[in-house]
Amino acid sequence: MALGSLTAANAVITLTIPGLFNSPVQIQGFTTDNIYEMPTVELNQTAMGVDGYLSAGFVFNPIDQTFSIQADSNANVIFDTWAANMLTQRDTFRVSGETTLKSIGRSFICTNGALISWAPAPAAGKILAPRQALIRWQSVTAVVA
Repeated sequence: MALGSLTAANAVITLTIPGLFNSPVQIQGFTTDNIYEMPTVELNQTAMGVDGYLSAGFVFNPIDQTFSIQADSNANVIFDTWAANMLTQRDTFRVSGETTLKSIGRSFICTNGALISWAPAPAAGKILAPRQALIRWQSVTAVVA
């Protein structure tokens, strides 16, 4: 097996938000050390019986993805527009997305998401701090790119 690169520098991430961005828009301008985080997801509930036998059953759980966006990124306009429309319309806008990680030849299809949190403005210190956006997905499916 040939050794390849594990860079995330060539990742391509797109979001489609019907009613706001009907065609996929690319998210760019991530922080230096972090594009996004996606923690592990519980797939089974378990219970240990008094006799020591472990029972397990599959469960569905949402999948959180937290993006770290530089304060000067054009992606801020996408999240600002999304959040502002939710506030003015007092409604949610669902999202679908795709993350292609060229370095490993995989894409991840994200379905039925919702914007859970978004920093309304960057923190201001010596320089403006990154903003974070949390999208909660119904499912994330890996496919060969």
